[in-house]
Amino acid sequence: MPAASLLALLLAALVLLPLGWLCYYGFTDKAGHFTLGNFLRLVRDRSFLAPFLVTFGIAAAAAAASVALATPLAWLVARTDMPLRRTVRALVTASFVTPPFLGAIAWEILAAPNSGILNVWYRTLFGLGAYDNLFNIYTVEGLIFVITCYAFPYVFVLVANAIERLPGDLEDASAILGGGRWHTLRCVVLPMVLPSLLAGALIAFLQAMTQFGAPAILALPAGFHVITTKIWSLFQYPPNPQLASAAALPLLVLTVLLLRGQAWLLGRRGYTVIGGKSGEARLVALGGWRWLALLFAVGAVALPVLLPYGALLKAAFVRTVSGPLSAANFTLHSWSFIFFEFSTARLAFANTLEIGFLSATVGSLLAILTAYVAARKILPCAAALGWLATAPVAVPGIVLGVGLFLSYTRPPLMLYGTMWILLVAFVTIELPAAYQQLQAALTALHPELEEASRILGASRLRALWQVTVPLLASSVVATWCFIFIGAIRELSAAIMLTTSETKLVSIVIYDLNESGDLGPISVIGIVLLIVTFAVVGIANRLAAWGRGGPRLMRSGL
Repeated sequence: MPAASLLALLLAALVLLPLGWLCYYGFTDKAGHFTLGNFLRLVRDRSFLAPFLVTFGIAAAAAAASVALATPLAWLVARTDMPLRRTVRALVTASFVTPPFLGAIAWEILAAPNSGILNVWYRTLFGLGAYDNLFNIYTVEGLIFVITCYAFPYVFVLVANAIERLPGDLEDASAILGGGRWHTLRCVVLPMVLPSLLAGALIAFLQAMTQFGAPAILALPAGFHVITTKIWSLFQYPPNPQLASAAALPLLVLTVLLLRGQAWLLGRRGYTVIGGKSGEARLVALGGWRWLALLFAVGAVALPVLLPYGALLKAAFVRTVSGPLSAANFTLHSWSFIFFEFSTARLAFANTLEIGFLSATVGSLLAILTAYVAARKILPCAAALGWLATAPVAVPGIVLGVGLFLSYTRPPLMLYGTMWILLVAFVTIELPAAYQQLQAALTALHPELEEASRILGASRLRALWQVTVPLLASSVVATWCFIFIGAIRELSAAIMLTTSETKLVSIVIYDLNESGDLGPISVIGIVLLIVTFAVVGIANRLAAWGRGGPRLMRSGL
C-alpha cells in the first residue's frame, strides 16, 4: 500500500504540477496578481489571433486531405486483390517511424523553390530559367501537404482495421438484394466505417494543430506563425511566460475536446452479429484496374517514405544537393563532419541514446506498476490512477514543455539545464500509450497465478516481478521500444527544455536546418532512422520470442 500511494503521488506530480503552473501563469500578470488580460490580448492583438486562425485552417485542410488519401488506400489494402498489399501496408506503417520534422526537411530538399531537386528536374526538362519552379514548399499549401504526409497514416490504420472487421454477410445480403459493388460500398461499407473515419479525421486534425517541427521548418521561413511556433517565440528574448501560458491553455482545452470526440466516435462504431460467427469478407476482384490501383498506392506511400528517404540518401552523399548523381559530385564530407569534426553531434547522439534508454526503462516500469495497481484495484482510487496515467495524451508536447519549464526553473527542483527535466518530459509524454498497452495485457491475464504465488509466501511486488512480468514479456518489450522511439524523435517539448549541454539529435537537426546544412542533417537523419528501424526489428523478434515462452512453459507443465 505505501508503494502504491507513492506511485499515485508521483503520477500526480508528473501530470498536475506542470499544468498547475501553466494555469497560474496564464491567469496572473508579471507581479503575480490575478488577471484576464493575457487572454484579452490574445483575442485583440492580431499578431496572436492570426496564428490561431491559420492553425485551424491548416489543421482542417490537412484532416480533409488525410481522409481523401487514406480512405481509398485503406479499402484497396483491406478489401481488394491489389498486388503487394502487405508491402503497401508496411510502407504506410514506416511513415509512423519518420519524425515529421525530418520529413519536412526532406521535402525542403525536394521542393524548395530554387534548389529543390524536383524543381531542378522541372527546369532542366523544359529548359526554363533559374527562378522558374513547379513547387514551393515554403507556403501554407506546402505546409498542409507535408503535415498530410505524416497525418494520413493515422486515418489509414483506423479505417483499414474497421473495414477488415466488417462481416462479409452484410455485403452478401446487399448483393442478394440486388445491390451492385459500388452501391454496397456506398450504402453498407462506408456507413459502417464512418465512426472510425471521423475519429481518424479528428486525430489528423489534432496532429496538425499541435505539431511544432514541420511548421517551424516551413512556416517561419515563409513569414507566418502557427500557434505552436508562436508559443515557442514567446520564450525568445525577452521571454513572456504569461502570454505563452495563456496561448497554450486554449490549445490544451481544444485537444481535450477533440480526444473526447474521438473516443465517443470510436465507442459508437460497434455492431453485433446475431446467429453465430459471421462469414469472412471476400476480396473484391479489380480485374484490369489492379495495376492502376497499385500505381495509386505506390504514389501514396512515395509521399511520406520513398521520395523523402531518397532525398535524404542523395543529400548525404553529394557536394551539391541539387546537382547530379555523378562521381564529381560524390563526397563523404558530411559523414566525416558529423562523426569526426562536429563535437555537438557526438554529444547529441550520446545524450539521445542515454535519455532514450532511461526514458524507456523508467517509463516502462512506471507504466507496468500503474497498470498493475489499476487493473488489480489495489488502491481505492485505482480509477483515478488510470486517469492520471492517460491524462498526458491530451497535453500537446509544446504545452507540456512550457509547463515543465515553468515548474522546474525555480526551487526546490531546479531541473532546467539537466537531463532530468528531459526524462520527466519524455516519460510523461509517452506514459499514456505505454499504460494503455500494458493495462490491456494485464486485464487479459487472469490473477490466479499471482494469487498462487502469494499463497506460497511471495509479496505482491515479488509476484508481479517473478510471475506477471515474465508472462507479459512481449508487451513489456514492445512498450519499452515504443517509448525509446518516441524519446529519440521528440522535438516539441525538447525545444523548450534543452540547453547547450543537453542537446539531442532532434535539436541538432533543427539547428543545422537554420544554417542550411542539408548534408549533415541527412546523415544524422539516416542514422536516426536506422537506429529506429533496428529497435523496431529487435522488438518484433523479442516479442515473437516472448509469445513462444509461455507456450513452452505450458507445454512443459
